[in-house]
Amino acid sequence: MPVVFKPLYSRLLVIIMKKLIFFILFAIAFGPRPAYCGSEIVVLQGIRVKPYAEALEGFAAVCGCRLKEMVLSEMPGVNVSRKIDGLKPRMVLALGMQGLAEARKIRDIPVVYLMVLNPQAMLAGESNITGVSMHIPPEKQLAALADALPFKTNIGLLYDPDRSALFVENARQAAAQMGLNLVARQIRDARQAPDLILGLQDKIDVFWMLPDVTVATPETVEFLLLFSFENKVPIFSFSEKYVEMGAFMSMDIDARDMGRQAGEMAAAILAGTDVDRIEPVYAARAVVSTNVMIARKMGINLTLAMTSGVKINEKIFRRVQSIN
Repeated sequence: MPVVFKPLYSRLLVIIMKKLIFFILFAIAFGPRPAYCGSEIVVLQGIRVKPYAEALEGFAAVCGCRLKEMVLSEMPGVNVSRKIDGLKPRMVLALGMQGLAEARKIRDIPVVYLMVLNPQAMLAGESNITGVSMHIPPEKQLAALADALPFKTNIGLLYDPDRSALFVENARQAAAQMGLNLVARQIRDARQAPDLILGLQDKIDVFWMLPDVTVATPETVEFLLLFSFENKVPIFSFSEKYVEMGAFMSMDIDARDMGRQAGEMAAAILAGTDVDRIEPVYAARAVVSTNVMIARKMGINLTLAMTSGVKINEKIFRRVQSIN
């Protein structure tokens, strides 16, 4: 090659190399990703609350996916289905009842639900939806209660038949098999609660607070706690927050562990498994929390229960148990 062309040749070579490097970097940044590590999942949730955040942490730790959060309470007037269609995700994660209510309108991509108490009541055989239910079978709850309070056999509860009839019917059957007496009273309006609770006086040894929104209002909880203290009737609840307020014990889901269960489902789906081959499941673990101070005031012996517990402070101890 003549000497006069060498500088021009060198400059062209540098330009070509720069462009080649640019295209390689572009392909790495924006090109096809692994089967699920780079796939985007839209997370639909009604509001921002701590349990949802914990569940999402567990989900993300297992799935390893890029997540796009959509909080319905922060999107008034937005056409959610159209918004999701524009994002073109490979999957939707529905967190909570509101999230699932919106996500069930989607038919063309998989939906995994999480933190939903009774999902089957909302679904009608959709083949693109699966997930993890918050439901803890009544027989498991009654077994935990019987272990902690073996001599308290009369269990009272209030329930709205429009919301909790099936659960209470299953609870009646489980209680009968365990030799327990379930004293259940129907409630249609939260304003009925004080009279119904007072009507249980001298009829029950423990009150079972269900996750029924007609029952678990702030006013009813306040009255129920007062009734519990005055009559030394321990309260068995569904959330540790009520244990912190003065209930004796709760059996709650482990949100992070549920998130991990849903994350495993999502990873399998994004790796190629058909969603209709992944069966919905219940939460695998529950957290049982007990208020030590309330137990002492009510003369309840916690020696046996605390042998497997993890005490988190002087007031409450917690233990995790399998509920599968």
